[in-house]
Amino acid sequence: MKRDPSFIGGMLGPVLLGAALALSSGPAEAADTVRPEVGKPLQEAATLLRSQHYREALVRINQADAIGAKTPYENYLIQRMRVSAAAGEGDAPGAATALEAVIASGRTTSGERSLMTEAVAVAFYREKDYSKAAAWTQRYLKEGGVDPVMHTMLLQSYYLANDCADLSRDLSGSARPKEQDLQLLANCEAHAGDKAAYASAMERLVTDYPKKEYWADLLLRTQAKPGFADRLDLDLDRLKLVTGNLVRPGDFVEMAQLALEAGDSAEAQKIVAQGYSSHILGVGPEAARHQRLRDLVEKQLAQDQKNAHRRDLDAAASTDGDALVVAGFAYVTAGQFDKGIPMMEQGIHRDNLRRPEDARLHLGIAYLLAGKKTKGRDVLRSIKGSDGTQYVARLWMIYAAADD
Repeated sequence: MKRDPSFIGGMLGPVLLGAALALSSGPAEAADTVRPEVGKPLQEAATLLRSQHYREALVRINQADAIGAKTPYENYLIQRMRVSAAAGEGDAPGAATALEAVIASGRTTSGERSLMTEAVAVAFYREKDYSKAAAWTQRYLKEGGVDPVMHTMLLQSYYLANDCADLSRDLSGSARPKEQDLQLLANCEAHAGDKAAYASAMERLVTDYPKKEYWADLLLRTQAKPGFADRLDLDLDRLKLVTGNLVRPGDFVEMAQLALEAGDSAEAQKIVAQGYSSHILGVGPEAARHQRLRDLVEKQLAQDQKNAHRRDLDAAASTDGDALVVAGFAYVTAGQFDKGIPMMEQGIHRDNLRRPEDARLHLGIAYLLAGKKTKGRDVLRSIKGSDGTQYVARLWMIYAAADD
């Protein structure tokens, strides 16, 4: 997001003009009168404000202010006019001081206060005092202001002031923030160098706006996390596949090889087939290598299918549950959920797994792939581990939520 406040600039003229015109509609009492020597320069100032000649308007306002023995009502009118003129001239502090005096007079309606507060907020924003712009914009919103552009200015002010915490807090109050607002938050956290907060912002983006490029960024950063276990690469590749982020021939080749190493030739066959159908494999200078991989996968798949019954018997007879989990997950990736999931559950119930968190991760993924999302989320939510297992489980939950 470009750090440029110019989009607010077009608001200033209408806002200040509105604040100036409100002068004639303010509440007055029967005894409130304005002496000619005060009223004449104020009327001239009002005319100058309409044509956005703010400096000249301030000269007339100062002339009126120089008159001695002014009544409270005359002071009120002078300060009220000064709000608009000072804000337009870029004197945000002067506008703020004048507005405080106007509010203290007790003569303004809530609508008038909102209009003048808006003018001060815009003036601070234009002067790049973003912290004060945010504070005055908050005040405007509390006064009942409803202009959506002002809320946009509030978020921009937080961003430009590097106030990621308040920006995040504001967006947390919305069930589904706008995409550009979440982008603003992600950029703020990236600029601040807070990797964890940036990842959290990207998670919110992929949950509400599951675009390929957002997933690509999140998955890349996940794989680069310190201590991330290499054995989880295949689980991340599965996410890359379903989010459209396997894009290069090498991506498909590597994933297919990892699937073969995991004993899942059916999954390897699906990966290679998708690579060919997408015209990513089988073309270019590596086409012959791709064909050799395809042949290897088909040969291994045929052999595994021939030996499937013996493999299942051996897994059931094994003293631990790992073999059942591996065999069951192979059925799941082949689309045989009713056969694979019970095997995985049986293996996990034996409670003597080499890597229990990995096994439950794959069971959670299996439930999701089978459309049993509630059970899948329950399993994935229970996974712990500092080697990346817990975070991969979280990403699969986010994917499932975005796919609802």
